[in-house]
Amino acid sequence: MHHFTKFKLALAAGLAMAAAPAAAQQAPAAGAPTYADLVDLADPADLVIRAQIREQALLRPERAPGVRPGYGRLYVEARTLALISGSEPIGESIRYLVDVPLDEDGDPPKLKKQEVVLFARSAGRPGEIQLIAPTAQLRWSEALAGRLRPILTELTAADAPPSVLGVRDILSMPGNLAGESETQMFLNTDGDGPVSITVIRRPNMAPVWGVSWTEIVDQAARPPSRDTLAWYRIACFLPDDLPAEANIAQDPASRAQAEEDFRFVQQSLGPCRRNRS
Repeated sequence: MHHFTKFKLALAAGLAMAAAPAAAQQAPAAGAPTYADLVDLADPADLVIRAQIREQALLRPERAPGVRPGYGRLYVEARTLALISGSEPIGESIRYLVDVPLDEDGDPPKLKKQEVVLFARSAGRPGEIQLIAPTAQLRWSEALAGRLRPILTELTAADAPPSVLGVRDILSMPGNLAGESETQMFLNTDGDGPVSITVIRRPNMAPVWGVSWTEIVDQAARPPSRDTLAWYRIACFLPDDLPAEANIAQDPASRAQAEEDFRFVQQSLGPCRRNRS
């Protein structure tokens, strides 16, 4: 315990302030993590680690700034079981801070020997990691591993869809027939990768739409399947309302059609549900 206490104090001093800013953004989990929850955790993580907790210690409140009400900050020592994702070498033993809910007596859960999945980055010192969010620790299970595996595969693929930042332009153009139109929506992305959405309306037919991840605007493109990275990039990051400045049509009818098609795409994608916030 002497070794444990020494490293507890050293790590708390080095990481407590780093963990504090994000703490206020976290909320208690309400059920199992959704697909969006898992991508939220995996996407910014340089390291995804399966580990078994060996020791835990609750930090005093004065050593744990920014912890949300009802939570406490633990110093944890754990044994590395597997590096699920990441190329950075890690040791057999790792140390980190994590925020956990406290019971009505102010006590944390007993996590010793529990296996967990950690979403983290290096803390810059051997054997120490920093979680990408104060609560970026999930209890490991085969079911969780099965859901996480395809997400990590998609995130590391060479053709992984870029992060969507918002709507750059949208333009609706009427066709030659009554009820015929084509709306093209161009999205801003992290790194300026091309992403466009096309909505086609034909008389007496249901509207169809699709997304293109290349510079070619493809009328044959199809919507992304739900709970895929392509779906997440759009469904979870389109704005709730179409920015007025993005609607570049001049006449009222075309502007109204662009608005309608934007809402149609949102409805088709469905809600981006999260149990973590």
